[in-house]
This record gives sequence, structure tokens and C-alpha cells, in this order.
Amino acid sequence: MDKKLERREFLGVTAGAALGLAAAGALAGSAKADDKPVRVGVIGTGRRGTSLLSTLLLLKGVQIPAICDINPDAAKAAQALVAKSGQKEPQAYTRDEAVYKELLARSDIDAIIIATPWNWHTPMAVDGMKAGKYVGVEVPAALTLDGCWDLVHTYEKTKVPCMMLENWSFRRDNLAVLTMIRKGLLGEMVHCHCAHSHDCIDHWFFDTDGSRRWGADFLIKRNCDQYPTHSQGPVLSWLDINCGDAYATLTSTASASRGINAYFARKFGPDHPNAKQTYKQGDIVTSVIRTHQGKTIVINYDMQLPRPYDNRWSVQGTLGIYNEQRNTVYVTGRTPKYHEWESFDPYQKEFDHPWWKEMQASAEAAGHGGTDYLELSLFLKAVREKTQTPIDVYDSATMSSVVALSEASIAKNSAPVKCPDFTKGAWKTQKPKFAVAT
Repeated sequence: MDKKLERREFLGVTAGAALGLAAAGALAGSAKADDKPVRVGVIGTGRRGTSLLSTLLLLKGVQIPAICDINPDAAKAAQALVAKSGQKEPQAYTRDEAVYKELLARSDIDAIIIATPWNWHTPMAVDGMKAGKYVGVEVPAALTLDGCWDLVHTYEKTKVPCMMLENWSFRRDNLAVLTMIRKGLLGEMVHCHCAHSHDCIDHWFFDTDGSRRWGADFLIKRNCDQYPTHSQGPVLSWLDINCGDAYATLTSTASASRGINAYFARKFGPDHPNAKQTYKQGDIVTSVIRTHQGKTIVINYDMQLPRPYDNRWSVQGTLGIYNEQRNTVYVTGRTPKYHEWESFDPYQKEFDHPWWKEMQASAEAAGHGGTDYLELSLFLKAVREKTQTPIDVYDSATMSSVVALSEASIAKNSAPVKCPDFTKGAWKTQKPKFAVAT
């Protein structure tokens, strides 16, 4: 993956995606499995929902019978997108915030994709599982610990899989690093650093004209790691979290909130309402997790100050280290020069994961460098075969729990807080399951 690509270049599906990915249908499973149609309802057809819908329409055997969005214009645009692909125009549900339940009641829906504002993720996912629909829910899957437990308890009661759509778990480089770790190149895992470093003030929390989007309310009302799952995505499998180890305690510290006010004063003047607004959210949140087996993880939230995008992944073991920012590794007994970095590129080629070998370079034409295509392909494979999704509800809850845990620690002056064990002890015997090569 081109390390120089900006986050905004990943967003959406490019015009060349259909050409680049037309031959990649085999990725989702056998020909027999691919021949079975999967009927998907999409709830939320704004920017992210439209991107996911566009990718779904590239996949073989996907039908979109219905979509839902309370914005009639967004729903109409989604209907047109589906019709343009050659499918029958889907029914649109737009009446009010409860109308999604009518979509869930349809008998011609096998799975749902949820791409709504954050506060709707958990209730919609819970209702989807109760309705018997496979759930693919955008990140984070929950905003509170009660919400995380609601997801887990609903899955355990219904046995209907729920997968948080954490696409960075499926990045090509991250999967190659996972292969290296499982082959023992980096030794025993000790420590990870990860981050979501992305200046989102002028396009996510607010629009370019200074008006507030739905995300701005979270900055006003909460002080926490608002968006911790992109950073953690690959880390869970790198460190065997919930499969031999588990989060034990977390501490979080937040800086003062300066960036949002400074942005609005700089661009719109000091008298702009948003320049005077009080924001509870600190600009930088640093969380430190210690696992039951003594591993440590540093997670940074960094979404409000001017900066280029990056994730700053680093994973360190007893035999070496991988550093995503530098695109480098150091492997004891293999790196030519003692205590000097070497390029990760040859390792990417040698340890490319089987999921990516079918896609090759053309996969990167799709949304988020091809990760959305891979992620949705594997999600739909599970739906077709009625098997567990690549990311299960326990990993979804674990990653999402950092939102609430960081808020609790910050409120207690960075005191340690205990991390819930969503697996109820099963992590002690559970074998690694994500992206296990066959």
C-alpha cells in the first residue's frame, strides 16, 4: 500500500474499481458459494454508506432489495446508484428514525450494513441480530460498556453474527505483518503503538462552511478516545487479543482542547460561534493498555489538530520490530546491518497474505486501498455459508470499549480502569482465528 496516499484519496470507490476488481470474485470463496446471491439492506446512505454501497455493487451475487436513510435525497441517490448498476431499484425507507425496523422485518434480506451516526450503531445492530440478519456495523460498534455488552449478549442469545467493519484489520501491509508474527520472525510479542491521526475538523465534525455535522456534538459533550478502532484493528490479531491474551487495565490522559477553537478563529474569525464554543474533547488522548500476559499497547487519538493522516503502527517483539511510519523492519539474524532499519517492501512481497494474493495490485483501486472490497467479500462469504464473520462480536466489543474506558479513566484523573472480559474467560483457551491461512 502506498504510504504516501492521503486518507481522503482512499475515501469512496474510484471509477476504475470495477475494471480493477472484476476478476477478484474468487476471493469470496468457491465458485459454488459465489453463485448464491446475498440480499443486503443498507441502513444509512450518507458519505460512508454510499461508499460501502458502491463496493457492494462491485461484488458478485449481491442484491440490494432495500435501503434506509431519513434524508430522502440521500436515499434517492442510493436508489439511483443501485438502479444504474443494473439491479431493480430498491425500496427506500425514509419516514423517521424508527423506520429501519420495517427494513429489518423484510423476508428478502439476509444481511444488513449499518453506516449511520455513531449513536445508532448499537441499537440497530442489536435489532438486526434479533431479526435474524447478519450484521455489518460501522465503527465504533458501541459507545458505552453497556452497549458493548448488549451486542455480546444479543449474539449469545440469537447466535446471529455481528461484525464491526474495521477495515484496517484487512490492510495488505497489516496482514503481511501478521503473517510474519505468526511465523515467528519478530519473536514473542511485547508492545504495540497505534493511533488514529487524522485532521477531521473541516470535513467530518464540521463542514467546510463552518456548519456543524452530527459528529460535532460528541466533541462538545465527551472527553475520550472517540474513534479507537482504526488504531486497534490490526493490533488485536498481532497480539492474540481474545485468543490467548486479553485486555486487563487501561489508563487514558487527555490534553487541553485548543485545536477546534483555533481552527475556527483562524478561518472564520474569533467571533464565530464555533470559535467561542466550549469543547469537552481534548485534542490528544493517549491511552495505555496492559494485557493479562504483560503486553502493552499505546493508543493515540489525534483528530483535531492540523496534520497529515497516519496510523503510526509499530509492533515490537523479542526478535525485532515493524514500523509503519518508516515502512521498515528490523529482524534479528536477518536484517543485513546490525541495529539499522531495512525496507519493509521485500517482506510485504514474501509474506503477502493469501487473502491478498488473489487481488494483486488491482485491488488497491477500490475504497480504502482495497480493504473495503476484501472486508465485504469475506463478510458476504460468511453470510452465504452461514459461518462466523472474520471479526466476531467479541473483538468488535473489545475494540469499541476503549471509547468508554478512556472516558472513565480521564474523568478519574487518568486512574487505571479495569477492562471487561467480553469472552468470559474463553480467551484463555481460544486459538487465533482471524486471517488464519489455509
